Amino acid sequence: MDEKKVLKFKGRVIAPGSLVGEAIVSRQGVNTLATFQKSALKNAKQVYSSDQNNPDLYKKNLTGKILCLPQTIGSTTGGLVIQTICSMGINPSAMLFSQEIDSLACSGIILARNWENSKIIAIDKLGSNFLKKVDSGDTIEIMEDGTILVTKK
Repeated sequence: MDEKKVLKFKGRVIAPGSLVGEAIVSRQGVNTLATFQKSALKNAKQVYSSDQNNPDLYKKNLTGKILCLPQTIGSTTGGLVIQTICSMGINPSAMLFSQEIDSLACSGIILARNWENSKIIAIDKLGSNFLKKVDSGDTIEIMEDGTILVTKK
């Protein structure tokens, strides 16, 4: 029998929730404007990353996935872009940060939850080892207390 390897991480809960889903991993900072804006402007039904400077995500579908990243980067519109894709219902289901969440991503996620009734989950401070161990396609289980279980594909 082929047993899957399960890894456990614990982070700080920013926006609570629990779910099981598929990981999509960026090992570099995610530019929210470059990643999400094109899909938002097109009024698309799903977000495909349009950031050609991020080979981990470029042209990949992020809608409903668990986005694993160090933190977001870019301009001050970052929070608004996150809120916008959440209001459209085309956002990742969760954002898991290896580092401390940046203020722009945090504000966008909190506003989306409060103003748009989005269920997006956010957990930060998962540690640098998190991004070394998780890969796109892995299954992630998120628990309300910030515990993350990664099942290797």
